[in-house]
Amino acid sequence: MTRQSRTSPAASEQSLHQAYDTALLDLDGVVYAGGEAIAYAVESLAAARADGMHLAYVTNNALRTPDAVAEHLGELGIPTEAAEVITSAQAVARLIAEQVEPGSKVLVIGGEGLRVALRERGLVPVESAEEEGLAAVVQGYGGPDLPWGRFAEASYAINRGVPWFASNTDLTIPGARGIAPGNGAAVEVVRIATGAEPQVAGKPLPPMHRETVLRTGARRPLVVGDRLDTDIEGAFNGEVDSLLVLTGVTDAEQLLRAEPRHRPTYVDRDLRGLLAGQPEVEPCAEGFRCGGWTAVATNGGVLELREAGEGGEAGAAAEAGDPLDGLRALCAAAWTAAGDGVCTFDAAKALARLGL
Repeated sequence: MTRQSRTSPAASEQSLHQAYDTALLDLDGVVYAGGEAIAYAVESLAAARADGMHLAYVTNNALRTPDAVAEHLGELGIPTEAAEVITSAQAVARLIAEQVEPGSKVLVIGGEGLRVALRERGLVPVESAEEEGLAAVVQGYGGPDLPWGRFAEASYAINRGVPWFASNTDLTIPGARGIAPGNGAAVEVVRIATGAEPQVAGKPLPPMHRETVLRTGARRPLVVGDRLDTDIEGAFNGEVDSLLVLTGVTDAEQLLRAEPRHRPTYVDRDLRGLLAGQPEVEPCAEGFRCGGWTAVATNGGVLELREAGEGGEAGAAAEAGDPLDGLRALCAAAWTAAGDGVCTFDAAKALARLGL
């Protein structure tokens, strides 16, 4: 993949788990939500691994340690080694270690994942802004029970000029009951109180991609995620291919409106997409065709969707088939119309027709 603007989802004759050597999988919204496995995740990952694909779990959630994540995945039926888990806590700890002296004290605003990652880099996690010789402040997701006073502690140190680092800036995080505030929301609180800007390590920024490559050794990776602004943009920045699954925070309408850096290489419902090839989206006289669907960007600013046979297409199949093919065709129509911008065409009726 290159940084040129993508105007259509790509095709793959091979199943994706055979076309790529390593899947770099996001966790929240892809493998599990609210601690429970997402439908088809366990069996799909088992099949991909059995056929030789290397699996690595790459998460912006800095709360838990790799050991804890691996244990949780094992409980869900996905055998995992701690070394197969890469977190934004690890990425930000490396970033800090490159800028401070070994053994430096770092104020932690977050959970155990940050503390373990800092110790791995030879740094000393502390809890108070009053620690003598404080070298940095690091902020990561601390879970819903993180006390409000921790943001004040960070602000006291940052306002005295202590460098500020953040594991990630995801504004939201998916859970069993819905979408909740993520670390990015907490970072905004501290930003308002200090007027400062943190150095950020997590997806979609280069430090996280570097951490992932260093720890996995992947040569032909496929990023698999549910977020356009972290997973997919991270793949774009790293110039690697990506698969968006519709099991997390991104819905079909957001996908159609994606700017170039947020357009995935492939799109599928869930992790079963790893085990399949991807259909071709072809330009045709009216617009773009995928499977039994044709998508058209009209002069009236509307994205229309037509089933095979509508409008008298010669040789068209009798049935439209998979709604995901309709979405792929709509992506091509929307992204082509938008070029390097964002598509503003109305797609409500077309998406309702697909049930998306």
